[in-house]
Amino acid sequence: MDTVLYAVCAAVGWIALGYMVRLQRRHPSQARRAICFGLGAFAAGITVAIPPVATAIDEVSGLPNLAKVMAHAGALAISANAEIMLLHFALPPATATARARRWIWVTACAFLVMVGLFAYTLTYDEPVLLTVEYATDPVVTAYLLIFLMLGFFAYCFDITRLCWSFAKICGRPWLRRGLRITAVGAAFALLYSTNKIGYLVAYWAGYQPVGERQIAAVLVTIGALLITIGLTMPAWGPTLKITRRWEDYHSYRRLEPLWRDLIAALPELELDPTLRRRRAAVRDTDYALTRRVAEIRDGRLALRPYMDISVTALAAQFAERAGLTAEERQASVEAAHLACALRRHGAGLVAAVPQPADELHRPDGGYAGEVAWLTLVTEVYARSPVVAQTIAATREPATPHPTAGDARR
Repeated sequence: MDTVLYAVCAAVGWIALGYMVRLQRRHPSQARRAICFGLGAFAAGITVAIPPVATAIDEVSGLPNLAKVMAHAGALAISANAEIMLLHFALPPATATARARRWIWVTACAFLVMVGLFAYTLTYDEPVLLTVEYATDPVVTAYLLIFLMLGFFAYCFDITRLCWSFAKICGRPWLRRGLRITAVGAAFALLYSTNKIGYLVAYWAGYQPVGERQIAAVLVTIGALLITIGLTMPAWGPTLKITRRWEDYHSYRRLEPLWRDLIAALPELELDPTLRRRRAAVRDTDYALTRRVAEIRDGRLALRPYMDISVTALAAQFAERAGLTAEERQASVEAAHLACALRRHGAGLVAAVPQPADELHRPDGGYAGEVAWLTLVTEVYARSPVVAQTIAATREPATPHPTAGDARR
């Protein structure tokens, strides 16, 4: 059974790698390059783990367990690659680079120790396998514990945490779905590690449990397939036309908190009140989403006289303290400006020093990028502590500024 399952994983890995390499050649990006490297390591590692292939490699090389070490190297490589990629998604660049460098050093040192332990087993009179059946050998136990605790337990725990946390605030639907699927796949990898460690303990305790290879093969297959799907989903997901209508409607609903407050303050912006009815929005989702995006942008422009430049520095300061990524910091500043401007508008107070008009953010990616950006801003606006902190720090002085009408006169 494990031969079939590993072969399926290898085939999926090579297909996914070919697709991502082709996409990388057409539209190069650092994220896709990282995914290509990770998928290549995974596909190569799982291929040499197929039992007939592993046996052939060991026989040709004359080194027992060489295929096992190669497969483990691939597992460590894809885990490290996914971790580093997620760190750059979730953290500020400087912080992400520092943490990624530490992970690389830890992984490299751990793998060197594993190679040393593997080399030591070659001196045995009777060959051993780097599997739980030989776990009573201290060298085999040390090798497996290093691999399991780092390659699966430490990495996959952090990958699960980062994917799930980042998915909550991600504005791109397919990236959000891919992150969640990757998180579930990493959770299955955690189960694989837990299963292996459980068998290690059982063998050390003198028991002879069976079924470890079959359980491990199932867990590896599920985890590997889910991680592969999750990592590649942002690339192929948007090409599925059947899902676009649902995506548009979902985006329409997610924009509601910010849109609702803007329309409450500026009711003249709403050109088609019939879209408030869910059935009308479902009937013509594309039109409903286009209207909502346009009305949010119009509201932003209408609030410009109430946007004080001091809010930028305050919101950026709070966002920096919160350890947000560059995109999250930018969205927090935008959301804080809107929240403070709505507050000023309600009080009839214009900004002392208005924000320059050329600071309006224009996201890349055309209309889809605009929707994703406004969705992220809306989510930050609705629940970010940075926005609440900025509002609290910008209490109006006792002497009000001129109203917007007075300023225009």
